[in-house]
Amino acid sequence: MQETESFAFHVPGLEELAKVLQAGLKRNYADVQVSVIECPDLTQKPFGFPVKGICGKARIADVGGVPHLVPLARLDKIYNINTVAKEIELPGAYILGAGAVSHRTLGENAELILSVQAESEHKAAVNGSYVARISPEDGACLLEKYRDKYADCDFGLLSNLYASEGKPGKVIQVSASRRTGKDNFVSCMRKSLGSYYGDKPIGMGGTFIIQEGKAKLHIMPPEFSTCPLNTDEDVNSWLKFYEMKAPLICQSVLVSRDPGFDLRLEHTHCFSHHGEGGHYHTDTTPETVRYLGYFHPAEMLYRIDKPKETHLVGRD
Repeated sequence: MQETESFAFHVPGLEELAKVLQAGLKRNYADVQVSVIECPDLTQKPFGFPVKGICGKARIADVGGVPHLVPLARLDKIYNINTVAKEIELPGAYILGAGAVSHRTLGENAELILSVQAESEHKAAVNGSYVARISPEDGACLLEKYRDKYADCDFGLLSNLYASEGKPGKVIQVSASRRTGKDNFVSCMRKSLGSYYGDKPIGMGGTFIIQEGKAKLHIMPPEFSTCPLNTDEDVNSWLKFYEMKAPLICQSVLVSRDPGFDLRLEHTHCFSHHGEGGHYHTDTTPETVRYLGYFHPAEMLYRIDKPKETHLVGRD
């Protein structure tokens, strides 16, 4: 593990955050209801997480970064969730989020939808993550449970992670439907927090379901590009895009403002129980889309192995 920097987020009360999100989402959705509730049992369907909640010592880790993927991939950049948990001073943490698989483990590139309870002194890690890759047979999405094929807790290149003790507790429930604006669900929340809190960075993470409608997702190709990807257009030509159907369960991390750590401000990956998943961009059915999510603010940010040379290409 490389150098780690840390930063304390501004942490408003849950009720205040709910009001800010309610007002912001109303500018982008016809129907919005944001409230503070007890976190539902996330071990139950459709989530199937290894822990019941997303509360307790909440923190965000931004590991590596897009400059490790483009213009050319740094295949030496391999990380481990258990090591990250120790680095953020929370061994045994429940960690969700979005990242890339370890090329060393899979022998190819793919999207990683993270849901892991890291190992602790008395308990082995429980890896509930999913992998979304492009099927070599027909080019469709191939979604697999990570632990069905692999025994490690590694990932590669980059990830955006929300970590907590995995405890039950109060969370912000966000319900929104019928999109009227241009922003996607996560961007709308992030921008709402950014415009209200200004230069006080807020970090949040959680999970949400696209309950109805369809969404635009991408999956990275199995082979890394041998030609440098120097622009967003280059990156989009390399990626493969899909329209995928609800229900999709999405693992999401967002930060309202970068306090100087070269952060990816939002990153969301989705899995499902019907074989579809990948990196979330937006819904494609604004009239019928319906979102339901559970989020919690983070207390701390940990920036791990920040790229030495950076750029803003490919961060959508």
